Amino acid sequence: MIASYLPYVQIILSVILVGLILLQQSDASIGAAFGGDSLGGSVHTRRGPEKIVFVGTIVIAVLFALSAFVALILR
Repeated sequence: MIASYLPYVQIILSVILVGLILLQQSDASIGAAFGGDSLGGSVHTRRGPEKIVFVGTIVIAVLFALSAFVALILR
């Protein structure tokens, strides 16, 4: 029963996950990609909507991973 709905659940979760990832802000410059410090010694704390998007991304990623494992088990 659940196996018939699982692909649709995974598609919905993946679209939401991509959207949440794209909503996150990145203050990193090109120097950070090569090991440089892009923050200049300051600490960035997530607050308000930024924290909600961050935690939501983690929750959706975990749900997507769990649905992938369930798909493997039901195969």
